[in-house]
Amino acid sequence: MGHTVGMKSATIYDVASLAGVSHQTVTRYLQGFEGMRPHTRERVKSALEELDYRPNPAARMLRASRVNRIGALAHRLQESGPSRVLAGVAAQARRRGYTLDIATVEGDPESIEDALAVVLEHRLAGLILAGVSQTVIDAVSSRNIGMPWITDTGAIPSDQDASVNTVVGTLVAEHLLSLGHRRIGYVAGPALWQAAGERRDGFAAALGNAGLEVAWERVGDWSAGSGAAAWESLDPDERAVTAIAAANDSMALGVLSAATRSGKRVPDDLSVIGTDDTSEARFLTPPLTTVAMDFEAEGAYLLDRLLEQAHALPDHGGVSLRAPHVVVRDSTGPAPVV
Repeated sequence: MGHTVGMKSATIYDVASLAGVSHQTVTRYLQGFEGMRPHTRERVKSALEELDYRPNPAARMLRASRVNRIGALAHRLQESGPSRVLAGVAAQARRRGYTLDIATVEGDPESIEDALAVVLEHRLAGLILAGVSQTVIDAVSSRNIGMPWITDTGAIPSDQDASVNTVVGTLVAEHLLSLGHRRIGYVAGPALWQAAGERRDGFAAALGNAGLEVAWERVGDWSAGSGAAAWESLDPDERAVTAIAAANDSMALGVLSAATRSGKRVPDDLSVIGTDDTSEARFLTPPLTTVAMDFEAEGAYLLDRLLEQAHALPDHGGVSLRAPHVVVRDSTGPAPVV
């Protein structure tokens, strides 16, 4: 049965109602968005034909105007790094005349699809993936979302050839090596996280350049609890390392706490170093040695790089990304003589 709208021309709202979708979905179809599910595309196509929909010229001109929205998919915003990067993205977006739409993901396929549906309801100049796993990156890569996108692991300091996170891993290892440590354990972040992999690779490569290997490795989930669990999983020989590096400050805190409870003196018996320089790091007992990163500048850098890809910015805009640096506190010291 046909759908009657009287003498009035059909609107995208009429099409949406007949197709059983949102009006934003109809708009995306009309704009040629290719990431739509096939059955949704077919329903919209059929509704357009049945209603003999004709685009309004004024609306078409409006759609052709400048797009001033940026989308972001974010995971684990409770973590210092992703939240501070997005704060930098948002601030730079405002300076550039853009607004930022953020959707959170949990890492499972359903939440990723839901988040993509939310951010893609609007026309976007581009998409930023912040603190996400390889699963999220693969999901976006597999779809033609019709816009440029960038991950927060792609930033390279102005005076470096490697990514920020690779540099971080290198600095951690070099600090411990400079103190004479030769038997060093490592608590890595989740395997599917690009940032975790880059930090671990930079760390292992620096040890390799010194003729050493990582004594052992445990994988945490960025939480202090997983850092404590890493220490508690070690056998007596593994606990004989003189230093432990963790891929973020929270896991380093867990290692420090559990090792102290087991009788280790930090840093006399065991040095512990983290990454991120969270606001709490200097208040731990002992204060935590860590690597400071300019997350807010990283966010501004990523926003400008994205706008370059979208041809909305002629050049990098002069944003300079400083290299990470070690903040030495009391949790690391010279390797004990054995």
